[in-house]
Amino acid sequence: MANYNCENWQKSMKLRFDYNNMMAKYVGETEGLQEKELNELNDFAINAFNKFNAIRGTGMTGWADLPYNQGEIVEDVIKTADDIRKNFKYFVVLGIGGSALGPSAVFQALCHLHHNDLPDDKRNAPKFYVEDNVDPERMQALLDVIDVNETMFNVVTKSGATSETMAQYLIIMDILKAKFGDKAKEHIIATTSSAKGNLIKIAKEEGLKTFYIPDGVGGRFSELCPVGLLPASVLGIDIKELLKGAEYMDKLCATSDVKSNPALMSALLSYITINKGKNISVMMPYADGLKLVADWYCQLWAESLGKTFDNDGKKVFVGQTPVKALGVTDQHSQVQLYTEGPFDKVTTFLAVDNYRKTFIIADGCEDIPDVNFLCGHTMNELIQAERVATEYALTVKERLNRTIYLPEINAFTIGQLLFFFELETAYAGEMFNINTYNQPGVEGGKNATYALLGRKGYEEKKAELNNAPKKDDKFII
Repeated sequence: MANYNCENWQKSMKLRFDYNNMMAKYVGETEGLQEKELNELNDFAINAFNKFNAIRGTGMTGWADLPYNQGEIVEDVIKTADDIRKNFKYFVVLGIGGSALGPSAVFQALCHLHHNDLPDDKRNAPKFYVEDNVDPERMQALLDVIDVNETMFNVVTKSGATSETMAQYLIIMDILKAKFGDKAKEHIIATTSSAKGNLIKIAKEEGLKTFYIPDGVGGRFSELCPVGLLPASVLGIDIKELLKGAEYMDKLCATSDVKSNPALMSALLSYITINKGKNISVMMPYADGLKLVADWYCQLWAESLGKTFDNDGKKVFVGQTPVKALGVTDQHSQVQLYTEGPFDKVTTFLAVDNYRKTFIIADGCEDIPDVNFLCGHTMNELIQAERVATEYALTVKERLNRTIYLPEINAFTIGQLLFFFELETAYAGEMFNINTYNQPGVEGGKNATYALLGRKGYEEKKAELNNAPKKDDKFII
């Protein structure tokens, strides 16, 4: 039996959410929260929990059921991934937003940190690239390092109307058809909606292998559906373990008791502190493997909570700006601001109990005590000490911070972590009484792009853009 099905092993891999340094007892009366505040909002938190559960699995909350309802899909993904590993040297995702950030985050967390640089016999999976921009130099750079003959492409867009992704698709498909003719379809897989949109039409016309994004799953919540499962499986990641971790976190959060539900408590703390002017959320993992989880979180938090209107049509201008940092790296670039700048931030540390490698710091520099004191310690001890020291430095300066501990980085704990943040976001959205799942601000930019490039049906927007005030040269130096 796989470890992730063993109850004792699951308990040993349980994430821990430590919010001591959000409380007045530790961070001071001025900035810290009182237990009384949390107790007074207990019914409010329960109401948010109940409101989410009442809509769970409907509308755009289909993501909440992904740990449970993908049995046949997972088997198809695994079989397809096995075939890709046997027949292709490169795997390229064409996508943007959640279609790119989720796969990148899981790749960084669960694969070798220099995966693409490993020799073939050590890598045991295709080289992996995610093309999440339309910089023309980037496209050329990709084509310079892959051999199209040995590449499987995965074009990912639910609507098939995402300009960036479809531009990539058009370029790549043109190359594939020029090289392979009717066999171009053997080098590209589509991940899209099953029933609507442009890409499903194209996929059927071209005869592409296709995986489907459930209707109730938006881009930023899509990592645990085929959007993320296929790339992960191609890379040799156990996607059943990933989903089992998400299921485990979901069960941990199945209670309305805020003091027992880590995601609900995290959402309540965020709600309180945002209302107190803490407008910046710093995500600071102390592991290179978790670096891109912070990028993924930034989209989830910003796009879900940044809203002009609440559900009653009232202007609220709610939201919190997410900032990504990396421990120890950004202790030398950002922490000065966090410890001595404005009191407008909450820092979330991602800590790892046991790293997957231990390095002992070698002996040397006996005549230089400022260096020699490191000898005999491990890099593991050093990075842990750096994290604890940074946490302490923030706390004594009365800066709110909290820590999520991963016993180790594996597919089970990453599944937990992703689902924790998704649930926290859902609960927070209910607390703020907003639509957590739309992105009208993003759509505004998309529509303007369509108009500028002459897409039919956007003539009025094009006229609006043409009538915008012209820039004044006196303000250009």
